[in-house]
Amino acid sequence: MNTMRDRPMAPAPAAEGPFRRISRDSLSERAYQEVRSALMLSRLRPGERLLLRPLAARLGISATPVREALLRLVSEQALLMDERGTVVVPSIDRTRFLEIRALRCQLEGQAGAAAAARAGPAEIAALGAIHARLVEAEARGDFPAALQCNEQFHFGLCRLAGLPVLLGLVEILWMQCGPLLSHLYAEGARNLPRHGHLEALEGLRRRDAAMVRAAVVRDIEEGGRPLLDFLRR
Repeated sequence: MNTMRDRPMAPAPAAEGPFRRISRDSLSERAYQEVRSALMLSRLRPGERLLLRPLAARLGISATPVREALLRLVSEQALLMDERGTVVVPSIDRTRFLEIRALRCQLEGQAGAAAAARAGPAEIAALGAIHARLVEAEARGDFPAALQCNEQFHFGLCRLAGLPVLLGLVEILWMQCGPLLSHLYAEGARNLPRHGHLEALEGLRRRDAAMVRAAVVRDIEEGGRPLLDFLRR
């Protein structure tokens, strides 16, 4: 005789918003990955509060693994906890943004230089395709998709370096500045950031480490100018 326990459960409906429902295995780690991804892809805004039980309901899991994930992100300075114990997406001022930008230039520039010696034609073509999708997304005004393509390009390049410790540090920096990137297209198509991706791709083809490093640094600095303008205002 079948019992309720023996019957397969129907899949839960997809949650709306910046998070996806997750299964019950490795709940804390998967909750961490979901919130981290939302930060890096600018799906969370500076000042947004992450209330434990509503967030757990949106992810489809209990509050305990979500609490563990949030505390982990607080320890990495990707989130803040106020005096009442509420977790908040931090707001970044100009000084902190410039510090993060300088660190990104150093680390991602180093990763680009290392990738120049390792990237093959297939990997370079894959990065080129990501950049093409970014340009297409900008042209049609799909700025969330453009932000996602930009993140994919930068981390694709970093992974080609084969430097896992450096990659982990870059991920932490992106978690901290990701919410601010939601303002990158604050003025829409009139304020499109300048990209150094094409120069980086050419440097990879030439196996020119210095060229790739310089292109990555220029991309981070020039592409971030709209954010500096936003912070001044």
